[in-house]
Amino acid sequence: MNRRPLHRRPLNRSLSRLVRLLVLGALVPWCAAQKAAPNEPEANPGRPTVSTPATLTPVGYLQFETGGLSARHSMAFSSRYGLNEVIKLSVAPRLEVLAAAEPIVHATVDGISANDPGDVFLGAQTVLFQGEGAKPTVSASYFRHIYGGGAPDFDVGTPTNSIVLLVSADVKGFHYDANALFNEVVQAPVRRAQFGQTLSISHSIVGRLSLSGEIWRFTQPFVRGNAIGNLWAVSYVVRRDLVLDAGFNRGLTDTSTRWGTFVGFTYMLPHRLW
Repeated sequence: MNRRPLHRRPLNRSLSRLVRLLVLGALVPWCAAQKAAPNEPEANPGRPTVSTPATLTPVGYLQFETGGLSARHSMAFSSRYGLNEVIKLSVAPRLEVLAAAEPIVHATVDGISANDPGDVFLGAQTVLFQGEGAKPTVSASYFRHIYGGGAPDFDVGTPTNSIVLLVSADVKGFHYDANALFNEVVQAPVRRAQFGQTLSISHSIVGRLSLSGEIWRFTQPFVRGNAIGNLWAVSYVVRRDLVLDAGFNRGLTDTSTRWGTFVGFTYMLPHRLW
């Protein structure tokens, strides 16, 4: 696994400051959500699981998925703290465009700490088969890596190109999202294929509170290993357009990041763009 070069810089952000910034950012959509009409469409969170739902966001509504992620004990770093953002917009009932980025990452590698931007991806997702209830919705998506920041990669690496097959459905009170991923990963000048599988199952605990459990696996073609993890998260629906989440991930193999914790929210603007 490649380690990106890190440049020594003074430490100007800590985990506590990242958390405070995340909480401050949550206040803006919270205040705006108080004015949201009760009959507005519901947000469709893709976070915090690795799996992405096959269903799309409501057409014309801009959705933001914002969070902070802390990770420790990986092949490429000893600690990593980052802010992440995913923006989604469905431009048609069967077509959604997406952008994903890490604005800032603080990482420590071999005792050297640095602050760097993370990666940026652009993509699109289309519904191949529209299901309902136990009848699954099937979609496909494509992502392209358009900017590589200086932050070290996670154990699954950074795909240059990614094609994802997504399936989602509701069965007897449980919701599941299953993904199959086909990635191209690069360690110049070598290009290799990477395969991934994820399965997330969620269930309402009480009222607006839900619990999610997930198992995921990615091949690691350059180290001839497999990154496997088990993720658990809770989410709370504050309003139809605002969902809070928190949880942790535990790596299950020697080449997996050992621990990851996260907190964030999904917010959908209450008014259509057109």
